Amino acid sequence: MLGPLASLKVLDFSTLLPGPFASLLLADMGAEVLRIESPTRMDLLRVLPPHDQGVSASHAYLNRNKRSLALDLKQPEALEVIRSLLQDYDIVLEQFRPGVMERLGLGYEALKAINPKLIYVSITGYGQTGPYKDRAGHDINYLALSGVASYTGRADSGPLPLGMQVADVAGGSLHGVIGLLAAVIARQQTGQGQHLDVSMTDCSFSLNALAGAGYLACGVEPGPEDQVLNGGSFYDYYRSRDGRWLSVGSLEPAFMKQLCTALGLEELAGLGLSAAHQQQLKATLKAEFEKYDFAELCTLFAELDACVEPVLSLGEALRHPQLQARELVTDVPRGDGSTQAQMACPLKFSDGLPEPKHIGAALGQHTDQVLGELGFSIEQIEQLRRAKVIL
Repeated sequence: MLGPLASLKVLDFSTLLPGPFASLLLADMGAEVLRIESPTRMDLLRVLPPHDQGVSASHAYLNRNKRSLALDLKQPEALEVIRSLLQDYDIVLEQFRPGVMERLGLGYEALKAINPKLIYVSITGYGQTGPYKDRAGHDINYLALSGVASYTGRADSGPLPLGMQVADVAGGSLHGVIGLLAAVIARQQTGQGQHLDVSMTDCSFSLNALAGAGYLACGVEPGPEDQVLNGGSFYDYYRSRDGRWLSVGSLEPAFMKQLCTALGLEELAGLGLSAAHQQQLKATLKAEFEKYDFAELCTLFAELDACVEPVLSLGEALRHPQLQARELVTDVPRGDGSTQAQMACPLKFSDGLPEPKHIGAALGQHTDQVLGELGFSIEQIEQLRRAKVIL
């Protein structure tokens, strides 16, 4: 099975999380992804714990199904290899700060001259323009500057560092894939490629879907715990008697009725949409949830459509019957006959997706194979290796 993106061939110059997660989705859907890696500068993902048989679990997951070419881009001979690859690979994904690829001779204009059909995707913290374009940043910084963090958290303790990287993944990776595929469709119509500028801060700002619309149209500035969906209403998390947590999202009257009936609070069922009674309702629910152990509450709401669900650990989530039914874990070949359990591609196609080929490759694992496909002889490959152009 080839997969829906089998016609795409991607040169991936990215490291860390945003670019690799984007190219993981592409590779899982059948695209041929070739990682261009530095033989001298270690990708931090390769050493990030925890490790499984000496290999970083994060690297093994984020870079599965991709080949690795170890190439020193600072050497002139490396540019000749890239130029040869561009005859076949017509999508570039990179995550350097603005200007880095240009200084290496690999900027969009230089590569477009070689292949006018090139689609060139740049994922950065702040974009290719603006006063912050050269500024360093991380996920927490992008969420702060985009306004997201200002109303995410508790009024008495401030913003909360989120457990997952929203700006990196929802901002950079997912918007990068969406834009890339849109550019592929446009190229089918025009025959021309283009440069896509993806700023993780820009895309995080656009994730202010409800709050941003309210501020721009009505001047309502959101703050922590003052909106319906950020803790300002009964829509929140509640602790059980034994210290576990459950989520309550019973916004619609039908769901609210089931919630209140289950807890013996029928008289409160009409207060769910009353702005004046939110704190009273919240305090009552808090007290009621604390009368039950976690397991009792899970049993109580298991058969009800009340929009009440337990807060699960990652291990518990993996064992949940819904996630198991969706087959969200897959066994990926390591290359030695054994397999590693990884999160599967969550996209479900009626025609299915290709089986995973292998976990993230060793640095430069496919260098000789790729150069051989380009027509390099064994002698030429060894000459490049002696010159330390390749690993």
